[in-house]
Amino acid sequence: MEGNRLVLHARLKSKDELRRTPAGIPVISFCVEHESEQLEGGLSRRAVFEIDCVLVGNEAERMTATPGSALRLKGFLAARGRLSRLLVFHVNEFELK
Repeated sequence: MEGNRLVLHARLKSKDELRRTPAGIPVISFCVEHESEQLEGGLSRRAVFEIDCVLVGNEAERMTATPGSALRLKGFLAARGRLSRLLVFHVNEFELK
């Protein structure tokens, strides 16, 4: 099924240390903050939020951004875990801006 793709411009708020799964796969968790003006019903609306993110694989090893860095992130949204309804942004690609 298609339709769960997200592109987000944001600033890095915080970042955990790189870790590895039991299988040796690199993983890094981080939080970003976003602020923009969006149109909704023909009116301008300020969109301000934070979202938790996770980056898995080789891209995780490339994440050298520091808090305050501007990022362009691409990925998808999924529940934090099997028993949670909280969303996490699973990042597949990122660029420092």
